[in-house]
Order: sequence, then C-alpha cells, then structure tokens
Amino acid sequence: MIITPESCKGLTDKDLARLSIENLDYFSCLFLRYEENMLRYIRRISGADKNWAQDILQDAFIKVWKNLNDYDQGLKFSSWIYRIVHNETVSSMRKGKSFGKNKEVDIDLFRNTLFEEVVDQTDQSPDPGKVIQQITQLPVKYQEVMMLKFLEGKSYDEISDILRLPEGTIAIRISRAKKMLRQQHHE
Repeated sequence: MIITPESCKGLTDKDLARLSIENLDYFSCLFLRYEENMLRYIRRISGADKNWAQDILQDAFIKVWKNLNDYDQGLKFSSWIYRIVHNETVSSMRKGKSFGKNKEVDIDLFRNTLFEEVVDQTDQSPDPGKVIQQITQLPVKYQEVMMLKFLEGKSYDEISDILRLPEGTIAIRISRAKKMLRQQHHE
C-alpha cells in the first residue's frame, strides 16, 4: 500500500507515530503535518534565515524519527515534537551559528491578545513589529515563553511539556515578561 497525505488524514498524531515505526512512509505524513509550523517556530526563536531553519528542521526530524520508540504517549505529540525542535534550535544557536541580523516575523500571525494584555488600553494601537522587536530584546527564557504562548498559541500545559518546566514557572515567566514589555512600552 502506498501512503499518501490523503491516506493519513483520518489518523491522529499518535496513530501516525505508531505506524511510522512499522512503515517509514507514515513518517512523511507527520513531517508534512508539522513542517510549516516548525519552520515558523525555528525562525521566530532563532532569527534563522529560511535555509538555515530548514537545516535545523531536518536535524530535528532526524531526532524525532530516531526517538519515536521513546515517545511518551502521555504527552501530546505536538508538545513532544515542539520540545525536540526547540532543543535542536537552541543547540544550533549555542554552536555559534550566524543567523543574520534581520529577523523576519509574519505580523499577521501575531495575536492581538498580547497587545490587550501588555499595552494600556488608553494608548494608541501599538505597532506589532515594535512589540515583537521588544520581545526579542527580553532575556531568552522570557522570549521562549512569550513566543510559545502568543505567537504559537500554546497553553501553559503545552509550554510546560515543551520546555520541561513546571506550569507555575511558565506562568511566572509570562507575567514577568509582560511586566518588562509594559515598562519598555512606557519608556
């Protein structure tokens, strides 16, 4: 049987992970399902250009494949894969790779909820690019949680799984990051 993206539509991530162990063709369905979101996430947290982000993604998916047998069914598959991609991205950044100076972000994907939570309602509408730039000026531990929460739309539970931190720590970091952004906004 030839596996196509169409034949994978009714399958859950967990089903695809299990089937991928038996038949590599199912893994292509997982890759296609996550490729776009993971590339966007890599570029957001690293500032990598498209080519470098694709290299990171390729390395991350090799790790996903190698570790499918160790996937904890108690975790959401999306959280598990985000954690692997996150760790691979951070590892690449630590190796001293140059990602260029221009960090491109798709402003349309930036959620208005962040503006409502960070910026006073009495102020004029903030420039999304400026808020994103301000996020990139935060310490890395605060950038990570803000990007996952407001740009990737992840819940505290999912962020906890991705970063392997307690939910309370996630909540504190988000709160502190918002406070820092409010302070930057008023400067």
